Amino acid sequence: MKVEFGVQSYCFRHFKDNRQVASLVKECGLDRIEICGVHVDFTKEETFPEVVAIYRQAGVKLISSGVNGLANREKEERKLFDFLRQAGASLMSISFNIHTIPDCFRTAERLAEEYGVRLAIHNHGGRHWLGSTEALSYVFSRTSGRIGLCLDTAWAMDAGEDPVAMVERFADRLYAVHVKDFVFDRARRHQDVIAGEGNLDLKKFFQALRKASFSGESIIEYEADAENPVAALQKCVAALKEAAGC
Repeated sequence: MKVEFGVQSYCFRHFKDNRQVASLVKECGLDRIEICGVHVDFTKEETFPEVVAIYRQAGVKLISSGVNGLANREKEERKLFDFLRQAGASLMSISFNIHTIPDCFRTAERLAEEYGVRLAIHNHGGRHWLGSTEALSYVFSRTSGRIGLCLDTAWAMDAGEDPVAMVERFADRLYAVHVKDFVFDRARRHQDVIAGEGNLDLKKFFQALRKASFSGESIIEYEADAENPVAALQKCVAALKEAAGC
């Protein structure tokens, strides 16, 4: 299994200039990014060309956008898809507004089909309605293959789920992974740590991905040290490459 790692732009949320973000991505030893709303205003289409050009000129590939909320608002949500088209990306990590189902599913499927992209639900922890495997199974049983999973390993553990088991269960709908690690205190408060130094067994996780013939996007996340994340992200990159056998 060949793995090309990217990084979530939220790791660099302290830095608002995209040129600086692109430089920091390279400093981490990477050249791929999933860009979030901190670094592009998805409501302003006139800003898209400049953002896309900055990353292209820096040699950083825009592989995805998100996490973006979808709530059956076609006019507004179409702009999210327009950004993907301009960026040359074919993946968006998403969340659905529970109060708009099933209509939000139908709108998302229609736009994904029109633009030729895949949508990957981000399982955002135990406090979010899409954090559990049962909720995800419910959605996948009622949607087309345009909609799959962006498995966030740390938030899976926050929800009491096993990321390895989730790879196995959702292998056919697994379109991306956010590789992130947490430790928890006695009150179950989480803290970001270098991937593999917390509760995530990196070797088992990548073994599961290999067994599942995973070919989606592998995106690194580390949300601590917001003002100086590069050193920790470099350690994450090294740990993930070793675990993946890169």
